[in-house]
Amino acid sequence: MTTAKRRTSQLLAIALPLLLIAAPAEATVTTGTPTALHSDTDGDAEADRQAVSREIERFRSSSISISQAMAIAEARHAGATTADVSFDGGSGVPVYRVKTVHNDRIWRHTINAATGELVGGEAALPLSELDHDDRSNLAALSAIRHRLADAVRVAEHAASGKAISGGLVRERGRLNFSIVVVSGDDLKEVTLEPPGARPR
Repeated sequence: MTTAKRRTSQLLAIALPLLLIAAPAEATVTTGTPTALHSDTDGDAEADRQAVSREIERFRSSSISISQAMAIAEARHAGATTADVSFDGGSGVPVYRVKTVHNDRIWRHTINAATGELVGGEAALPLSELDHDDRSNLAALSAIRHRLADAVRVAEHAASGKAISGGLVRERGRLNFSIVVVSGDDLKEVTLEPPGARPR
C-alpha cells in the first residue's frame, strides 16, 4: 500500500466514526482485489483481472442493490438478521446469495439481482450443525446492536461506492464486518469493528 493510500485509510478510520455516530466504530479501507473475488486460475493475474472486471460490469447493470437484497431475504422471516451476502454474476442470471439467521437456523436465499425475486426457494441449516467458530461468530452477531446493513451503509460512504459483498470475519480474536465495495474501477475492502464485539 502506498503512503498516500495508507494515509487516506488512516484518515477514514479516524474521521468516519465522528461523521456516523450511530454506525460501527472503526473503518479501515484497503484497495485491491479482495481474496474472495479472485478467480480459481492459480495466480493468473490477467485472468483474475478479467474475471473481476466481468463481475463488476454485471453488478453495475443490476437493478437491485445489496441492501435491497438483504431486506428481501430478511423479510422472509420476521426478525431475521443477515450474516453474509455476496453478488454472483458468474452463472446465467446475476444473483445475490444471502444468508440470514433466524430461530437457530441459517437460511440461504438466492435473490435475482434484476428483479428482486427469490430464485429456487430457500434452504435452512440448524446452527448446531455449524462448526464452533461459525456458531461463535453468529452468537456475537446477535449480541451487538449493529447489523450488516449498518456496516454496508458505512462502507459505501467510506469507500465512495456500492457494496458487492459483505459478511463477518474474525481477525486476531476480534469479530469484524468485512465489506467489499465497487468504487470507480477499483474494489475496496472496508473492515468495520462493531462496538460490543469482544475478543473470544
